[in-house]
Amino acid sequence: MNNARIKHAMTVDVEDYYHVAAFANVIKPSEWPQWPSRVEANTEKLLQLFDDANIKITFFILGWVAERYPELVKTIHAQGHEIASHGYSHQLIYKQTPDIFRAETAKSKQILEDLAQTPVTGYRAASYSITRKSLWALDILAELGFTWDSSIFPTRHDNYGIPGSPEEPYRIITSNGSPLIEFPLTTAKVLGQSVPAAGGGYFRQYPYALSRWLFNRASDNQAKPQIFYLHPWEIDPDQPRVPNASWFSNFRHYTNLKRCLPRLENMIRDFPFGTMSQSLGSAPITRELNIKELAGN
Repeated sequence: MNNARIKHAMTVDVEDYYHVAAFANVIKPSEWPQWPSRVEANTEKLLQLFDDANIKITFFILGWVAERYPELVKTIHAQGHEIASHGYSHQLIYKQTPDIFRAETAKSKQILEDLAQTPVTGYRAASYSITRKSLWALDILAELGFTWDSSIFPTRHDNYGIPGSPEEPYRIITSNGSPLIEFPLTTAKVLGQSVPAAGGGYFRQYPYALSRWLFNRASDNQAKPQIFYLHPWEIDPDQPRVPNASWFSNFRHYTNLKRCLPRLENMIRDFPFGTMSQSLGSAPITRELNIKELAGN
């Protein structure tokens, strides 16, 4: 493969600080409107950063956000970025029923397509919550017309992950026989273990030199496209503090917020980035699994 053609996928999950799973026990969805929103300003700051770097990326937009800030969706699309779905209500899929998941996902997809006037074919679950307990969601995604997904983290975590699942893009054949391309989140093999290296809280908690080393290792020295992700609230050290959250939730959410934006600037200088579709275009799909095989990995 010609390394000059490789582009990694830069992705942003467009949600606000009060949507995160870490605060789900202290902020109910019905209380979200009571919190001051910062998603527009933070996303616009990221848009300027990517414009300055002359790169187009993929924005996974929460339907709840799109419904309330439609001009933000239109701006993202007008600037040439790829729009994908982040679901509607940022709930863990394995805590939803299939009927609720189907209705919410269809609603979010329709909102985004109406605003952007373009098909939305990519999806990412809230908190990467397509796990072995919720593989049924892949059938629903295919039924709704999605052609690719980026929800499976091939690592072990308390809230998500399918340990042992493929670490490179692969084709899933759903239970109804439909194909769905899965672009798993980036992990690097270190001493035989799959270490998360895709961004987010890991990017804020690791020293930047370690993040860069892990990402380069995962890409086999730029031979394989990988995914990087973050959220608009991660570049916002001045966001309101959420009371009554656990110390661990506070650690996960607030660690190194001040350092995230400068590190992101370094990341886009050190690696070539583009959209999910561009990155998938440079990744030959050589592996195919059905749902039963994925469940048994």
